Amino acid sequence: MAQTLFSSLVQDYVRAHGWGLNRPEGRMVALAGDAELDEGNIFEALLEGWKQGLRNCWWIIDYNRQSPRRRGARGPLGTLRATVQEFRLERGDREIRFAATSRVPGAGRRQTQDLDRQLPNQLYSALVFAGGAAWRKRLTDEIGDQGDVTRLIDKRSDAELAALMNNLGVLEAFHGADSDKPTCFICYTVKGFGLPMAGHKDNHAGLMTPAQMETFQKAMGVRPGHEWDEFEGLALPAEKLQGFLDRVPFAQDKARRLSAPVIDVPETLPVTIAPTMATQTGFGALLNEIGRGDGDFAKRIVTTSPDVTVSTNLGPWVNRRGLFAREIMADTFKSERIPSTFNWDFSPKGQHIELGIAEMNLFIALSALGLSHSINGERLLPVGTLYDPFIARGLDALNYACYQDSRFMVVATPSGITLAGEGGAHQSISEPLIGLAQDGLASFEPAYVDELAVIMAWAFAYMQKSGGEDSSLVARPDAKPDSTFAGRAPGLNWLRDETGGSVYLRLSTRPVEQIQREMTPELRQQIVDGAYWQRLPGPNCQVIVAYTGAIAPEAIEAVGPDGGRPPRRRPARGDVGRPAQCRLDRGAARP
Repeated sequence: MAQTLFSSLVQDYVRAHGWGLNRPEGRMVALAGDAELDEGNIFEALLEGWKQGLRNCWWIIDYNRQSPRRRGARGPLGTLRATVQEFRLERGDREIRFAATSRVPGAGRRQTQDLDRQLPNQLYSALVFAGGAAWRKRLTDEIGDQGDVTRLIDKRSDAELAALMNNLGVLEAFHGADSDKPTCFICYTVKGFGLPMAGHKDNHAGLMTPAQMETFQKAMGVRPGHEWDEFEGLALPAEKLQGFLDRVPFAQDKARRLSAPVIDVPETLPVTIAPTMATQTGFGALLNEIGRGDGDFAKRIVTTSPDVTVSTNLGPWVNRRGLFAREIMADTFKSERIPSTFNWDFSPKGQHIELGIAEMNLFIALSALGLSHSINGERLLPVGTLYDPFIARGLDALNYACYQDSRFMVVATPSGITLAGEGGAHQSISEPLIGLAQDGLASFEPAYVDELAVIMAWAFAYMQKSGGEDSSLVARPDAKPDSTFAGRAPGLNWLRDETGGSVYLRLSTRPVEQIQREMTPELRQQIVDGAYWQRLPGPNCQVIVAYTGAIAPEAIEAVGPDGGRPPRRRPARGDVGRPAQCRLDRGAARP
């Protein structure tokens, strides 16, 4: 449900920027059971939908009142009705239950309401399971002689009466909701509709016996051996049904999964590197430089963050590119002439989406943004920032985003035990395991800003790869050694480098003395591959110190004897007798 909400917001973002206007707007639809409304992220997402002016989104609640944990509970319905109204979602639950009864001549709304009140959830489900005879007795006893209603009941067989009482009139509500307003349909339904165990309280995960299945198959008009025929069991001729399906707008484009051109990424990202610098600061400086540009690359980047925009160094980027909103909202501090380092105006052309403090919303938003090329036919390059230890708060959404093959960059800081001014509350210890274990997520933990620049340039291209696309970073079986593939054996091939994926950068707020060096093609490739020698081992080397991230000064000092300063040059291959150093830039295994 939250995914459809954020997908609808992404559609608005794309169209507000003038892209994809040649395609009609789509409506995002989610179907969920009533018990699934216990999931808190649904209500967290409602807050963002309310703030962002949600449109074109339907939530269809299958309210069968048979949660395996709370059979027959009625309380959540009232809460749900109040919630969707509070957050300005239209409610489409009017007249859904017993719609057939309300059409009977002479059967007024009062009788329908009375019947609804006299049939609590458990009793309704029990009568569905018991069948038409039980319905007849209950209706006759409870309603008494009601003229047209009684005649309606009397002229139907038990089977016909059961079918009538199970007719819940959902389609009328769908046809009545034809605007772009977000709508929640609370649909009374029958769990196990049409099956022998329909309505029974024990039907959760229930299976039919072979005899029941045979009876059900005959009732559905499905011949043995024809179970997979496309139109088997349907009354209309196959050619008429196929003709209708060929004409519906949904099928006109044929391909349901769209595609978008690859956005060209500069080979190098310019950045001014201070003698001492933290990678988080470097990240902000890199985005700031990108924000100066006016090309397609800068325009397609969209950033988002759960409340920590400034403290994750997105401030300069937002100053340049603005915040996104469907309507222009001026910066009140600016209009009141109050000095501020941040000039944050909201407009349809803004490129930063402001979120509240909810990491589940962040990852669902990144998932929706990272699927825009597939859903809207328009490519975005999403970047989301957060504090590294709080990735665990949204881990379920991150996992499913990668599973759906969404493409985005997660920038998490501060990483590791180098807390700087952040304190122990933001200490991050186990998160590298997430980067190692999550398929579809390439993980890096650079120590130096020049490494970060290389990784980010690679990442923006990696996020756009597809399985059939030629890759300049993957050696083919017929590849010849050259500078592009320096350091690799010809024929080396990694599946994820073929298909691409999302990227996780663990950065730090700890300032580290930067290395002054030339970024050669060989070093660039080794950074992306995952490790390089900072000091080459000689023939008498007995110890190798391998490290990653912001503990670089400690590793360098441990090697000694030149103290904690990083070397100003790359050592010659003849250096002997001293420990070697290996820089590990990547925290992720190649799946």
